[in-house]
Amino acid sequence: MDGYKHKADTGDIKTVNILGVNIAALDMNHLMRFTCDNIKALSGDYICVSNVHTTVMSYEDEAYRNIQNGAVLAIPDGGPLSSVGRKRGYEISRTTGPGFMEEVLKISAAHGYSHYFYGSTGDTLDKLRAALEKKYPGLNIAGMYSPPFRPLSAEEDAAIVNKINSLSPDFIWVGLGAPKQEMWMAEHQGKVSGLMTGVGAAFDFFAGNIKRAPLWMQKANLEWLYRLMQDPGRLFKRYLVTNTKFIINAVILGK
Repeated sequence: MDGYKHKADTGDIKTVNILGVNIAALDMNHLMRFTCDNIKALSGDYICVSNVHTTVMSYEDEAYRNIQNGAVLAIPDGGPLSSVGRKRGYEISRTTGPGFMEEVLKISAAHGYSHYFYGSTGDTLDKLRAALEKKYPGLNIAGMYSPPFRPLSAEEDAAIVNKINSLSPDFIWVGLGAPKQEMWMAEHQGKVSGLMTGVGAAFDFFAGNIKRAPLWMQKANLEWLYRLMQDPGRLFKRYLVTNTKFIINAVILGK
């Protein structure tokens, strides 16, 4: 990541600094236009899909904040980020990871885009492949890889990088969850062929393992509540702590 020079020009995309993270002030149409216009130049770079959780983590961890800001874009996945951005005078709308992935997949056959999926389990990837090939006829899935639940050795990592590069995908979707996926993308910036985007639970959404919130809840910035109801044991403490910190520091103190 150190010293990496973005090849794609983001000059017309403004950013709003929220808790030290430079969040892209755009909407889905702008994001899609930028991506399609620059897909070749974006190869080797990465997009962070930023939400309240990752932004609070970045506020408290300089190394992780540098990873977020080292991306070509940090897009506003979390509704509260776009709400804060608008209150600060920016034209910004929520652009979720699953939503971005879906919009790209919709046009991929027509544009000839190819895709690589890195993360999750083998079972989920099998379900994901079946679901995507059914929903998007003609979709080019260049490859998939479920990494082991341990750090890869240097040899293993080199082998998967060589495999990805031999396939030259346009998009590399990374589903490792935060902060692991952002760390992986930063470590591989400039080393892999394809635009990396960390999409968290998107693999599970598209594979049918978990359901996304109804559209009205997404629009009302309540998707976090829907996910909390699905997995309260894992998410209750995270949402209680990070949401409180975000409200105090970003909303009340204006950081």
